[in-house]
Amino acid sequence: MKLLKAGSVKKVYVIRDPQEAVGEGRFVFTDNYSVFDWGEMPQVIPNKGAALSIIGAFFFEKLQSLGIKTHYLGLEEEGRIKNLDELKAPSPVMAVKLVRIIEPTLIDGQYDYSVFKGLKGNFLIPLEFIYRNSLPEGSSVFRRLKEGSLNLSDLGLERMPEVGEKLKRPILDFSTKLEKTDRYLTEREAKELAFLNDQEFEEIKRTVLRINDLINEALSPYNLENEDGKVEFAFDENRNPMVVDVVGTPDECRFTFEGIPLSKEILRILYRKTKWYEEIERAKKEDPINWKKKASPPPLLPERAIEAVSYLYQALANTISAKRWFDAPSLEESIQMVKELI
Repeated sequence: MKLLKAGSVKKVYVIRDPQEAVGEGRFVFTDNYSVFDWGEMPQVIPNKGAALSIIGAFFFEKLQSLGIKTHYLGLEEEGRIKNLDELKAPSPVMAVKLVRIIEPTLIDGQYDYSVFKGLKGNFLIPLEFIYRNSLPEGSSVFRRLKEGSLNLSDLGLERMPEVGEKLKRPILDFSTKLEKTDRYLTEREAKELAFLNDQEFEEIKRTVLRINDLINEALSPYNLENEDGKVEFAFDENRNPMVVDVVGTPDECRFTFEGIPLSKEILRILYRKTKWYEEIERAKKEDPINWKKKASPPPLLPERAIEAVSYLYQALANTISAKRWFDAPSLEESIQMVKELI
């Protein structure tokens, strides 16, 4: 088993190389986290990795029961791949199908995606598909509307939305996946960039909305809000789209309870109050490609913040999966800790 990629949140190992056909690998979810595209931050969140793995497995197994293709194979324990109901303890190791990751070419500061034009299958689609059920404070939509890079018509809205507004129906947003800094796209730009035909693009959009519905159904008994989230896709060998990476976790979604964030958004809020955040925002505008080289390392957050977020991830895993995997405070107690923090 060889290490393919060590990201800021998880490590990816190869069991069977995906170059000729869809391969097999392992996601090892770590306790690291990332915000603002910085990469690995200087602190870890205890048990975050195992909690994300449990939540991700829960939603993958739900999707597969609905006939939606995913790359999920199970969680690894004692050298075996198991379903959630077979596990003895939470596992941070997820078995998945692997596909080729083909990078666009960077030429004179511009990304060239022409390599995707001739591809049939077995590759990661270089897009992130984002659903939005509401527009909470901090949503990129407000900034983009203000600066003019996004229009109300792009979102199907007739008037300027208010902070915290719940949308009558979810809207979809699109961004790049394989660039150094995520870049939002219009629907037409997204489809053309990845060389998707109309049928493929519409099928993926329908699947994103079904995933959104599934997450909403899982959260609603606990009065939790699923404000927005992202989904990634790949094509298998026969160019059938399948859901990849992980879905429905606090890292992929923005969950709230009565306006209180229940995700790493807590950490974003705390970092937005620092001079470091002002520094990286300025650096991104000056140099969108090499901005990290112009910024200082991120400062440490208070230990009580890390503890609160750790308990929150564990409580969410226990609650969503309806099984007490972790010896952590209840979701209600964890939410109270977050309230006191922010």
